[in-house]
Amino acid sequence: MSEERRLQVLRAIVQDYVSTSEPVGSKALLDRHQLGVSAATVRNDMAVLEEEGLIAAPHTSAGRVPTDAGYRVFVDRLSQVKPMSHAEKSAIREFLEQSLDLDDVVDRTARLLASLTQQVAVMQYPSLSRSSVRHVELVALAPQRLMVVLIVSSGRVEQRVLEVSEDLLTPEGEGLVADLRTRLNAEVAGHLLAEATQGLADLAEAFPQRDRETVRLVVQALTDAMAEQREERVVLAGTANLARTGADGLTLAPVLEALEQHVVLLRLLSTVDADASNAVAVRIGAENPYEGLHTTSMITTSYGTGAVAGLGVLGPTRMDYPSTMAAVRAVARYVSEILDQ
Repeated sequence: MSEERRLQVLRAIVQDYVSTSEPVGSKALLDRHQLGVSAATVRNDMAVLEEEGLIAAPHTSAGRVPTDAGYRVFVDRLSQVKPMSHAEKSAIREFLEQSLDLDDVVDRTARLLASLTQQVAVMQYPSLSRSSVRHVELVALAPQRLMVVLIVSSGRVEQRVLEVSEDLLTPEGEGLVADLRTRLNAEVAGHLLAEATQGLADLAEAFPQRDRETVRLVVQALTDAMAEQREERVVLAGTANLARTGADGLTLAPVLEALEQHVVLLRLLSTVDADASNAVAVRIGAENPYEGLHTTSMITTSYGTGAVAGLGVLGPTRMDYPSTMAAVRAVARYVSEILDQ
Protein backbone atom coordinates (compact mmCIF):
# COMPACT_ATOMS: atom_id res chain seq x y z
CA MET A 1 0.00 0.00 0.00
CA SER A 2 2.80 2.46 0.90
CA GLU A 3 4.47 1.93 -2.50
CA GLU A 4 1.21 2.52 -4.33
CA ARG A 5 0.62 5.65 -2.26
CA ARG A 6 4.09 6.96 -3.07
CA LEU A 7 3.40 6.38 -6.77
CA GLN A 8 0.21 8.37 -6.33
CA VAL A 9 2.22 11.19 -4.76
CA LEU A 10 4.76 11.02 -7.60
CA ARG A 11 1.94 11.13 -10.17
CA ALA A 12 0.49 14.20 -8.46
CA ILE A 13 3.89 15.93 -8.39
CA VAL A 14 4.41 15.26 -12.10
CA GLN A 15 0.94 16.50 -13.02
CA ASP A 16 1.27 19.68 -10.95
CA TYR A 17 4.77 20.48 -12.15
CA VAL A 18 3.80 19.96 -15.80
CA SER A 19 0.79 22.21 -15.27
CA THR A 20 2.42 25.03 -13.30
CA SER A 21 6.19 24.72 -13.94
CA GLU A 22 6.61 25.51 -10.23
CA PRO A 23 8.24 23.17 -7.68
CA VAL A 24 5.56 21.27 -5.79
CA GLY A 25 5.32 21.22 -1.99
CA SER A 26 3.38 18.93 0.34
CA LYS A 27 0.78 21.62 1.14
CA ALA A 28 0.03 22.16 -2.56
CA LEU A 29 -0.39 18.41 -3.05
CA LEU A 30 -2.89 18.20 -0.22
CA ASP A 31 -4.79 21.24 -1.52
CA ARG A 32 -5.03 20.02 -5.11
CA HIS A 33 -5.37 16.26 -4.75
CA GLN A 34 -7.50 13.93 -2.68
CA LEU A 35 -4.65 11.85 -1.31
CA GLY A 36 -6.51 10.78 1.82
CA VAL A 37 -3.46 11.01 4.12
CA SER A 38 -1.94 13.53 6.50
CA ALA A 39 0.60 16.22 5.64
CA ALA A 40 3.23 14.29 7.62
CA THR A 41 2.62 11.16 5.53
CA VAL A 42 2.94 13.14 2.30
CA ARG A 43 6.22 14.67 3.53
CA ASN A 44 7.53 11.21 4.42
CA ASP A 45 6.54 9.86 1.01
CA MET A 46 8.26 12.79 -0.69
CA ALA A 47 11.40 12.11 1.35
CA VAL A 48 11.41 8.48 0.19
CA LEU A 49 10.84 9.53 -3.44
CA GLU A 50 13.77 11.94 -3.13
CA GLU A 51 16.00 9.22 -1.69
CA GLU A 52 15.06 7.00 -4.64
CA GLY A 53 16.07 9.76 -7.06
CA LEU A 54 12.55 10.26 -8.45
CA ILE A 55 12.14 13.86 -7.30
CA ALA A 56 14.64 16.57 -6.38
CA ALA A 57 14.78 20.01 -4.79
CA PRO A 58 15.85 22.73 -7.24
CA HIS A 59 18.19 25.16 -5.48
CA THR A 60 16.87 25.93 -1.99
CA SER A 61 13.18 25.62 -2.86
CA ALA A 62 10.90 23.88 -0.38
CA GLY A 63 9.11 22.26 -3.29
CA ARG A 64 10.21 19.31 -5.39
CA VAL A 65 10.34 18.61 -9.14
CA PRO A 66 10.41 15.26 -10.96
CA THR A 67 13.74 13.92 -12.15
CA ASP A 68 14.24 12.06 -15.43
CA ALA A 69 13.91 8.84 -13.43
CA GLY A 70 10.68 10.12 -11.92
CA TYR A 71 9.24 10.90 -15.34
CA ARG A 72 10.27 7.43 -16.47
CA VAL A 73 8.41 5.74 -13.60
CA PHE A 74 5.40 7.97 -14.27
CA VAL A 75 5.33 7.04 -17.99
CA ASP A 76 5.91 3.34 -17.34
CA ARG A 77 3.07 3.25 -14.80
CA LEU A 78 0.51 4.99 -17.00
CA SER A 79 -2.52 2.75 -16.89
CA GLN A 80 -3.81 4.26 -20.12
CA VAL A 81 -2.94 7.00 -22.55
CA LYS A 82 -5.33 9.91 -22.28
CA PRO A 83 -7.86 9.38 -25.10
CA MET A 84 -8.51 12.16 -27.59
CA SER A 85 -12.03 13.50 -27.90
CA HIS A 86 -14.26 12.66 -30.86
CA ALA A 87 -14.03 16.28 -32.01
CA GLU A 88 -10.24 16.20 -31.91
CA LYS A 89 -10.11 12.96 -33.90
CA SER A 90 -12.56 14.31 -36.49
CA ALA A 91 -10.50 17.49 -36.87
CA ILE A 92 -7.31 15.47 -37.41
CA ARG A 93 -8.92 13.27 -40.02
CA GLU A 94 -10.52 16.18 -41.87
CA PHE A 95 -7.31 18.23 -41.93
CA LEU A 96 -5.16 15.37 -43.22
CA GLU A 97 -7.72 14.20 -45.80
CA GLN A 98 -7.39 17.57 -47.54
CA SER A 99 -3.81 16.68 -48.54
CA LEU A 100 -3.11 16.87 -52.26
CA ASP A 101 -0.08 14.58 -52.49
CA LEU A 102 2.60 12.92 -50.39
CA ASP A 103 4.57 16.13 -49.83
CA ASP A 104 1.39 17.81 -48.62
CA VAL A 105 0.59 14.86 -46.33
CA VAL A 106 4.02 15.12 -44.67
CA ASP A 107 3.86 18.90 -44.35
CA ARG A 108 0.33 18.90 -42.93
CA THR A 109 1.12 16.08 -40.51
CA ALA A 110 4.16 17.84 -39.06
CA ARG A 111 2.30 21.14 -38.66
CA LEU A 112 -0.72 19.42 -37.12
CA LEU A 113 1.37 17.48 -34.61
CA ALA A 114 3.26 20.61 -33.58
CA SER A 115 -0.04 22.45 -33.10
CA LEU A 116 -1.66 19.65 -31.08
CA THR A 117 1.28 19.14 -28.73
CA GLN A 118 2.91 22.61 -28.69
CA GLN A 119 6.24 20.79 -29.17
CA VAL A 120 8.62 20.33 -32.08
CA ALA A 121 7.16 17.80 -34.52
CA VAL A 122 9.49 15.52 -36.49
CA MET A 123 8.31 13.39 -39.42
CA GLN A 124 10.35 11.08 -41.59
CA TYR A 125 9.49 10.83 -45.27
CA PRO A 126 8.31 7.34 -46.23
CA SER A 127 11.31 5.31 -47.31
CA LEU A 128 11.26 3.60 -50.70
CA SER A 129 13.55 0.88 -49.39
CA ARG A 130 10.92 -0.21 -46.87
CA SER A 131 7.95 0.22 -49.18
CA SER A 132 6.20 -2.36 -51.30
CA VAL A 133 4.66 -2.13 -54.75
CA ARG A 134 0.95 -1.37 -54.67
CA HIS A 135 0.30 -1.20 -58.41
CA VAL A 136 1.93 -0.66 -61.80
CA GLU A 137 -0.03 1.25 -64.41
CA LEU A 138 0.77 1.64 -68.13
CA VAL A 139 -0.80 4.49 -70.11
CA ALA A 140 -0.38 5.02 -73.85
CA LEU A 141 0.01 8.78 -74.28
CA ALA A 142 0.56 8.68 -78.03
CA PRO A 143 1.06 6.00 -80.69
CA GLN A 144 4.71 5.55 -79.66
CA ARG A 145 4.81 7.09 -76.21
CA LEU A 146 4.10 5.09 -73.06
CA MET A 147 3.92 6.30 -69.47
CA VAL A 148 4.96 3.82 -66.78
CA VAL A 149 3.51 4.59 -63.32
CA LEU A 150 4.79 2.91 -60.16
CA ILE A 151 2.57 3.31 -57.08
CA VAL A 152 4.11 2.19 -53.78
CA SER A 153 2.62 1.54 -50.36
CA SER A 154 4.06 4.72 -48.89
CA GLY A 155 1.89 6.80 -51.20
CA ARG A 156 4.79 7.80 -53.43
CA VAL A 157 4.15 7.73 -57.19
CA GLU A 158 6.97 7.37 -59.71
CA GLN A 159 6.46 8.07 -63.41
CA ARG A 160 8.58 7.38 -66.48
CA VAL A 161 7.69 8.28 -70.09
CA LEU A 162 9.16 6.00 -72.77
CA GLU A 163 9.51 6.27 -76.53
CA VAL A 164 8.78 2.89 -78.16
CA SER A 165 8.87 1.65 -81.73
CA GLU A 166 5.41 0.04 -81.78
CA ASP A 167 2.08 1.79 -82.35
CA LEU A 168 0.33 1.40 -79.02
CA LEU A 169 -3.00 2.77 -80.19
CA THR A 170 -3.73 -0.07 -82.60
CA PRO A 171 -5.73 -3.08 -81.36
CA GLU A 172 -2.48 -5.06 -81.20
CA GLY A 173 -0.74 -2.26 -79.26
CA GLU A 174 -3.62 -1.94 -76.82
CA GLY A 175 -3.54 -5.70 -76.29
CA LEU A 176 0.19 -5.56 -75.55
CA VAL A 177 -0.27 -2.78 -73.00
CA ALA A 178 -3.10 -4.63 -71.24
CA ASP A 179 -1.23 -7.95 -71.21
CA LEU A 180 2.00 -6.37 -70.00
CA ARG A 181 0.17 -4.47 -67.24
CA THR A 182 -1.41 -7.71 -65.99
CA ARG A 183 1.86 -9.65 -66.03
CA LEU A 184 3.82 -6.88 -64.33
CA ASN A 185 1.36 -6.60 -61.45
CA ALA A 186 1.29 -10.38 -61.07
CA GLU A 187 5.07 -10.32 -60.64
CA VAL A 188 5.65 -7.26 -58.44
CA ALA A 189 2.46 -6.20 -56.59
CA GLY A 190 2.78 -6.71 -52.86
CA HIS A 191 6.55 -7.23 -52.92
CA LEU A 192 9.15 -4.98 -51.30
CA LEU A 193 10.88 -2.78 -53.84
CA ALA A 194 14.21 -4.45 -53.11
CA GLU A 195 12.71 -7.81 -54.10
CA ALA A 196 10.14 -6.86 -56.73
CA THR A 197 12.47 -6.75 -59.73
CA GLN A 198 13.72 -10.32 -59.27
CA GLY A 199 10.92 -11.81 -61.35
CA LEU A 200 11.23 -9.32 -64.21
CA ALA A 201 14.55 -10.35 -65.73
CA ASP A 202 13.08 -12.93 -68.14
CA LEU A 203 9.66 -11.36 -68.62
CA ALA A 204 10.38 -10.24 -72.18
CA GLU A 205 10.89 -13.86 -73.25
CA ALA A 206 7.22 -14.56 -72.54
CA PHE A 207 6.16 -12.15 -75.32
CA PRO A 208 6.34 -12.44 -79.12
CA GLN A 209 9.60 -11.31 -80.71
CA ARG A 210 8.06 -8.08 -82.06
CA ASP A 211 7.04 -6.95 -78.54
CA ARG A 212 10.18 -7.82 -76.63
CA GLU A 213 12.01 -4.52 -77.09
CA THR A 214 9.04 -2.60 -75.69
CA VAL A 215 8.77 -5.00 -72.74
CA ARG A 216 12.49 -4.63 -72.02
CA LEU A 217 12.18 -0.82 -72.01
CA VAL A 218 9.29 -0.98 -69.56
CA VAL A 219 11.08 -3.46 -67.29
CA GLN A 220 14.20 -1.27 -67.31
CA ALA A 221 12.16 1.82 -66.43
CA LEU A 222 10.51 0.00 -63.52
CA THR A 223 13.82 -1.40 -62.32
CA ASP A 224 15.37 2.07 -62.34
CA ALA A 225 12.41 3.53 -60.45
CA MET A 226 12.56 0.84 -57.78
CA ALA A 227 16.31 0.96 -57.37
CA GLU A 228 16.65 4.74 -57.35
CA GLN A 229 18.30 5.80 -54.13
CA ARG A 230 16.84 8.71 -52.19
CA GLU A 231 18.36 10.44 -49.23
CA GLU A 232 16.32 9.84 -46.12
CA ARG A 233 14.58 13.08 -45.16
CA VAL A 234 12.81 14.48 -42.16
CA VAL A 235 10.50 17.45 -41.88
CA LEU A 236 10.33 19.66 -38.78
CA ALA A 237 7.54 21.93 -37.58
CA GLY A 238 7.03 24.00 -34.45
CA THR A 239 10.67 24.75 -33.70
CA ALA A 240 9.52 28.12 -32.34
CA ASN A 241 7.75 26.22 -29.56
CA LEU A 242 11.16 25.70 -27.97
CA ALA A 243 11.38 29.43 -27.23
CA ARG A 244 8.61 29.29 -24.65
CA THR A 245 10.29 26.43 -22.74
CA GLY A 246 13.56 28.18 -21.96
CA ALA A 247 12.70 28.22 -18.26
CA ASP A 248 12.33 24.45 -18.12
CA GLY A 249 16.03 23.70 -17.98
CA LEU A 250 16.13 23.26 -21.75
CA THR A 251 19.47 24.29 -23.23
CA LEU A 252 18.46 25.64 -26.62
CA ALA A 253 21.78 25.78 -28.49
CA PRO A 254 22.63 22.04 -28.42
CA VAL A 255 18.98 21.12 -29.04
CA LEU A 256 18.81 23.32 -32.13
CA GLU A 257 22.13 21.91 -33.30
CA ALA A 258 20.78 18.37 -32.96
CA LEU A 259 17.62 19.28 -34.86
CA GLU A 260 19.77 20.47 -37.76
CA GLN A 261 21.47 17.06 -37.97
CA HIS A 262 18.82 14.97 -39.67
CA VAL A 263 20.88 11.81 -39.30
CA VAL A 264 20.42 12.11 -35.52
CA LEU A 265 16.67 12.46 -35.86
CA LEU A 266 16.45 9.58 -38.34
CA ARG A 267 18.27 7.32 -35.90
CA LEU A 268 15.85 8.25 -33.12
CA LEU A 269 12.83 7.69 -35.38
CA SER A 270 14.01 4.30 -36.58
CA THR A 271 14.06 2.42 -33.28
CA VAL A 272 10.34 1.94 -32.64
CA ASP A 273 9.30 -1.71 -32.61
CA ALA A 274 7.49 -2.07 -35.94
CA ASP A 275 5.90 -5.33 -34.81
CA ALA A 276 4.23 -3.80 -31.78
CA SER A 277 0.80 -2.43 -32.68
CA ASN A 278 0.46 1.27 -31.85
CA ALA A 279 3.85 1.19 -30.11
CA VAL A 280 4.94 4.58 -28.78
CA ALA A 281 8.54 5.02 -27.65
CA VAL A 282 9.33 7.59 -24.96
CA ARG A 283 12.92 8.69 -24.39
CA ILE A 284 13.48 10.95 -21.40
CA GLY A 285 16.54 13.10 -20.82
CA ALA A 286 19.77 11.11 -20.87
CA GLU A 287 17.96 8.14 -22.44
CA ASN A 288 18.41 10.04 -25.70
CA PRO A 289 21.68 8.77 -27.20
CA TYR A 290 22.68 12.23 -28.45
CA GLU A 291 24.10 14.43 -25.68
CA GLY A 292 22.60 17.58 -27.12
CA LEU A 293 19.13 16.22 -26.41
CA HIS A 294 19.72 15.27 -22.75
CA THR A 295 17.44 18.09 -21.57
CA THR A 296 14.58 16.91 -23.77
CA SER A 297 12.11 14.08 -24.13
CA MET A 298 11.16 12.52 -27.45
CA ILE A 299 7.95 10.60 -28.14
CA THR A 300 7.93 8.63 -31.39
CA THR A 301 6.02 5.96 -33.25
CA SER A 302 5.94 4.43 -36.72
CA TYR A 303 3.33 4.87 -39.43
CA GLY A 304 2.35 3.21 -42.68
CA THR A 305 1.80 -0.43 -43.56
CA GLY A 306 4.92 -2.27 -42.47
CA ALA A 307 6.09 0.79 -40.49
CA VAL A 308 7.68 2.52 -43.47
CA ALA A 309 8.76 5.56 -41.46
CA GLY A 310 8.52 7.34 -38.12
CA LEU A 311 7.08 10.49 -36.63
CA GLY A 312 7.04 12.09 -33.22
CA VAL A 313 7.61 15.16 -31.10
CA LEU A 314 10.51 16.57 -29.13
CA GLY A 315 10.24 18.96 -26.21
CA PRO A 316 11.35 19.59 -22.62
CA THR A 317 11.16 16.76 -20.11
CA ARG A 318 8.40 18.78 -18.44
CA MET A 319 5.67 17.82 -20.90
CA ASP A 320 2.18 16.39 -20.72
CA TYR A 321 3.14 12.79 -21.52
CA PRO A 322 -0.34 11.20 -21.63
CA SER A 323 -1.79 13.81 -24.00
CA THR A 324 1.32 13.96 -26.17
CA MET A 325 1.49 10.18 -26.50
CA ALA A 326 -2.19 10.13 -27.47
CA ALA A 327 -1.66 12.82 -30.12
CA VAL A 328 1.36 11.06 -31.64
CA ARG A 329 -0.48 7.74 -31.76
CA ALA A 330 -3.67 9.22 -33.25
CA VAL A 331 -1.90 11.23 -35.94
CA ALA A 332 0.19 8.20 -36.96
CA ARG A 333 -2.95 6.10 -37.28
CA TYR A 334 -4.73 8.61 -39.53
CA VAL A 335 -1.64 9.16 -41.70
CA SER A 336 -1.39 5.39 -42.18
CA GLU A 337 -5.04 5.23 -43.23
CA ILE A 338 -4.59 8.02 -45.77
CA LEU A 339 -1.48 6.46 -47.30
CA ASP A 340 -3.19 3.08 -47.53
CA GLN A 341 -6.14 4.45 -49.49
